[in-house]
Amino acid sequence: MSSVPGQESLTHVVEEAVGQTVAAVTPVSGGDIAHAFRVELVGDSASLLAKTLPTPPPSLFSAEARGLQFLAAASGGVPVPEVVPVADTAIVLRWIDAGPPSPDRAEEFGRRLAMTHADHPDAFGTDGGVDGYIGTLPLPGGPWVFPRESWPQMWREGRVLPYLRAAADAGAIDADDQRDIDTLLDRLDEVAGPPEPPARIHGDLWSGNVHWSADGPAYVIDPAAHGGHRETDLAMLALFGLPYLERVIAAYDETSPLADLWRERIPLHQLHPVLVHAVLFGGSYGAHAGSLARRMLRLSD
Repeated sequence: MSSVPGQESLTHVVEEAVGQTVAAVTPVSGGDIAHAFRVELVGDSASLLAKTLPTPPPSLFSAEARGLQFLAAASGGVPVPEVVPVADTAIVLRWIDAGPPSPDRAEEFGRRLAMTHADHPDAFGTDGGVDGYIGTLPLPGGPWVFPRESWPQMWREGRVLPYLRAAADAGAIDADDQRDIDTLLDRLDEVAGPPEPPARIHGDLWSGNVHWSADGPAYVIDPAAHGGHRETDLAMLALFGLPYLERVIAAYDETSPLADLWRERIPLHQLHPVLVHAVLFGGSYGAHAGSLARRMLRLSD
């Protein structure tokens, strides 16, 4: 199989998964990790989105399906694409036509995201401690249960430290930046803010994972979903920018008021995704992670 599967190989995967005949397969842009295709079926007006990799990490696509189902369990929350089937090398979703963002849709997204977060799972991490993925990198499942407000432990042991070590092993972060992140982790309980119960979070909610639909609400896609801290999703939205972000935040805060000084904690919550980028892409992300740690350390002095 080639690095980008041809129509014949992908057609076979989809037909086996959905039990219908494929009429056409068209590559689509936008996937940073998997190869994405729009799939038309014979005798069916609805399109599908198929995402595939020739040799994905074990259970990559089943973890994505599990994350979408985890988010969908929140009543009134942000909608997710319907999972049709999952195969070892592909996941197939219902196609959702894209549309432009707008202030009204941004506010609806903020309200719905607050309702997703307000549906509390039993622990930080994942049900049963099943590991997941962020991109193609492993995401420890935990869970972290005792005490229930044990987010700092999860953030330290299950998010930041594994990726700090991986970035160091890859030569993607220098010793000074490593030292400052370690110092911040030693003070994590001081800077983490007031305890909160686990929230049902997306876990990788950068702007590219918010899908503005053509005739309805914004959906979220490509999750690294788990029980986490709700400020993590909001910090991720701010990391690479989101249209009408302040409208999203205002509607969120009206629906579910945020804790005091939450904006000052944004660098803390951005630390893990920036370290993930350091591991995946190198470049200046290691230095960026160090600068986030120093911003939080200055606040704690």
